[in-house]
Amino acid sequence: MTDSTLAQKIHKEVEARRETIIQFLRDIVAIPSMDSQLGAVGARIAEEMNKLGFEEVRFDKMGNIMGRMGHGSKVMVYDSHIDTVGIGDPSAWQWDPFIGKIDDNGRFFARGACDEKGSTPGMIYGIALANQLGLLDGLTVWYFGNMEEWCDGIAPNTFVEVDPAIRPDFVVIGEPTKMKVYRGHKGRLEMKITAKGKSAHAASNHLGDNAIYKMLPVIEAISKLEPELGDHEFLGHGKITVSDMTVSTPSINAVPDECTIFIDRRMTFGESKEGVMAQIEALIPAEHKASIKLEELFYDEPSYTGFIFPVDKYFPAWAYDETHPFVQAAQATRDAIGFEHEPAGKWNFSTNGIYWAGKAGIPSIGFGPGEEETAHTTEDSVILDDVVKATEFYTLLPAMVK
Repeated sequence: MTDSTLAQKIHKEVEARRETIIQFLRDIVAIPSMDSQLGAVGARIAEEMNKLGFEEVRFDKMGNIMGRMGHGSKVMVYDSHIDTVGIGDPSAWQWDPFIGKIDDNGRFFARGACDEKGSTPGMIYGIALANQLGLLDGLTVWYFGNMEEWCDGIAPNTFVEVDPAIRPDFVVIGEPTKMKVYRGHKGRLEMKITAKGKSAHAASNHLGDNAIYKMLPVIEAISKLEPELGDHEFLGHGKITVSDMTVSTPSINAVPDECTIFIDRRMTFGESKEGVMAQIEALIPAEHKASIKLEELFYDEPSYTGFIFPVDKYFPAWAYDETHPFVQAAQATRDAIGFEHEPAGKWNFSTNGIYWAGKAGIPSIGFGPGEEETAHTTEDSVILDDVVKATEFYTLLPAMVK
């Protein structure tokens, strides 16, 4: 059977399941999964996988939901994070963020529709259809519904090193790609800077040492740093943002004795963690070196199951060349299901690819419905035709990588 003939057969099979796929998406979006609380939505996804005959369905130790089909020596993982950010101010939404709405163009608006529950129905139905059509010979394929908003890369790290302790040969990341194939994105380093001062009553502020004032020249220097950051022809220019600030003070009538800022530093190729930290260290005024400290952030918070996986919050940049065999297989799959060929792209934000590809070196690509620009906004949305069409990609891809 030729690729085009197989693609036509897959199209018919997927279209026959159109309403079921869309309803499944609406079901999982309706279940809140903020703050990495995956239990309820994971159970609904498990129910669907069991209905479709997955050979193994279970939660891992961290609380991610997993499903497997096939017994081949080559392992492929379909990665879709099913946690979401919160809804923020409820009054900012013009519709219920969990029920959502469908506009006249077939776009579904709801929290998590784009980021990233929109890829889950296609992945699950795609794996099941690939198995039904005999496309999994020599392959084991996992659906991995995980927590990514919690901290990028921890979930796949546990997949490889803890539970189920399997190193995949290929990974497909379902973050929104506008139905294009993506092949990389910038890395990230998260840091904090803490300035120590001395408290005093505000009426006698001359007796104190204001930690906020110490921090101000550092913040200003960071705000002007971006033009000096690295650049790369594919991944683009480095970015730096002061993303949060906390202050310790005995009262609002006192001189603050501590001020901490948090920094999100997006790193492109050619930039190292050590170089990035040295660059920021150099911004601390010489007279304050003893009382201002720069630190890399460390993550060790328990998941909702109580599982802890300590990790530094450094995530390396990654990208595969357009000629990489897995990128080419993904592009051939996209072409076969009817898209006009175009070069593979990249995300501006970060994904679990920082572990799969960045740390573990596992060939990874992205493909999913939705536009990342709507993520984390009240416009969080996905085109339902794309949700269905993505199922064809996820079904055909296993046949193209063998």
